[in-house]
Amino acid sequence: MATVTLRDVRKSFGSTPVVHGVDILIEDGEFCVLVGPSGCGKSTLLRMIAGLEEISAGEILIGERVVNNVAPKERDIAMVFQNYALYPHMTVRDNMAFSLKLARTPREQMQQRVAEAAGILGLTDYLERYPRQLSGGQRQRVAMGRAIVRKPQVFLFDEPLSNLDAKLRVSMRTEIKALHQRLKTTSVYVTHDQIEAMTMADRIVVMNAGRVEQIGSPLDLYDNPANLFVAGFIGSPAMNFVPGKATGNGSISVAQGHDIPLNAGVKVEAGREVIVGVRPEHLAVSASGLPVEVVVVEPTGADTQIFCKLAGVDITAVVRERHEFHPGETIRLAPQLTFLFDPASGARLA
Repeated sequence: MATVTLRDVRKSFGSTPVVHGVDILIEDGEFCVLVGPSGCGKSTLLRMIAGLEEISAGEILIGERVVNNVAPKERDIAMVFQNYALYPHMTVRDNMAFSLKLARTPREQMQQRVAEAAGILGLTDYLERYPRQLSGGQRQRVAMGRAIVRKPQVFLFDEPLSNLDAKLRVSMRTEIKALHQRLKTTSVYVTHDQIEAMTMADRIVVMNAGRVEQIGSPLDLYDNPANLFVAGFIGSPAMNFVPGKATGNGSISVAQGHDIPLNAGVKVEAGREVIVGVRPEHLAVSASGLPVEVVVVEPTGADTQIFCKLAGVDITAVVRERHEFHPGETIRLAPQLTFLFDPASGARLA
């Protein structure tokens, strides 16, 4: 196991910069998730750690060693790809053992490692099958098994669950997290799915347009987003944003003269324009709340999602109790907790 350190890492394709001076320290044994929308540079960053992409500037260290010019096979990493990358003409056993064969690992040791990994991943009964005879989840386990047998210092995961159906994704992310807790190998995981990031990570790196927006634990990012981007990206359904102006009397005036009270102890100078953020689960049905027009009601069993409009602004509320609301009906929603952001910079206000 080892730390992974990125120091002012940059990447350009021709004259187009795509990664802009990224600094990250991933601790020994940590499960770190790089998350962000498509095209934000997270997969490029992972491929640079793996050595599959050259970096344009900066340093990448695995442990104490700078690996900028070290070949991928010599970095002591193992990568799990989105498309499994299994050899179709090889059995599960041979797929898992292939890298060990290339490394001329003694046969007895190779068989032992494959057996151990198969036992951990529940693949013992499938060792003589071919990839075409396996389900998507089983193929992904084989890909992980191939990485495990190498006993690398670092695991790299490039959106490994994106080809699986929704139910299998949930079970597989639990398996990967349990696997990490057992092996305690430093892991870097890339996804665009913030639910995966929230449920799996020790720490999350939120990326946008080739830059790091914020780094923190899942709950830290949820409770203390640094800016509008992080606030809108972390959390499902996404945070609601409503433009308004401070009244100076402990509230923000929003659409059509309605007021949203500030959190206790928060002060904003009168007349300042702000964006008010409210998470859907922080809106409660209340007679004293803001009047909103119901658009769609979606019961999910445990919760009910209510999609509304507040003077033309889309608002989503998630409530535990069950209501018989109908489209076109006016109801009232009261914010229980709010976040304030600067409209120009997007930065969160204290």
